[in-house]
Amino acid sequence: MSTESATEVYELPLSLMEADIDELDHVNNTVYLRWVQEVAVAHWRHAATETQQAEIVWVVLRHEIDYKRPARLGDVVKARTWVGTASTHAFDRHTEIVRDADGRLLARARTVWCPIDLETGRPMKVDDDVRRRFSVPGAPGTTP
Repeated sequence: MSTESATEVYELPLSLMEADIDELDHVNNTVYLRWVQEVAVAHWRHAATETQQAEIVWVVLRHEIDYKRPARLGDVVKARTWVGTASTHAFDRHTEIVRDADGRLLARARTVWCPIDLETGRPMKVDDDVRRRFSVPGAPGTTP
C-alpha cells in the first residue's frame, strides 16, 4: 500500500490497441468504459490495505460518461481518478481520460461504486478507515 492519500488524484497510463479502434477510426466508446474501470481498480489496489482488499470488492451501480474528443491509434493517453462523496453503500468516483501530447480532455466519467463483502457477496458498511480513504466530504464532481 502506498503512503499517498487515496483522496489524491491517481494516474494510470493506458494501453491503446488496434482492436480498440472502431469504424470511425477512433477509440470505441466501450473502451473508455473499460479504462474507467481499470483506473478505479488500480487505484483501489494502490491505496487499500491488504486486509481491505481481502475483505471488500467493489461493484458498479452507475456510470455516466461524457465523450469530449476522440482518441486515435497512436495517441498516448492516461486516466486520472479521484474519489468523491459517499453514502452508506454508494461511493462516487471521478475519472478523466486525457491525451498526453496536448493534455486535452477526451472523456469525463462519474461512477458510483458499492462495497461488497467478499464472504457474503452482499453490500456492506465499510469502516471509518475505508470511508476516509475512498470518500471525501463536500460536493461530488469537484475536481481536486
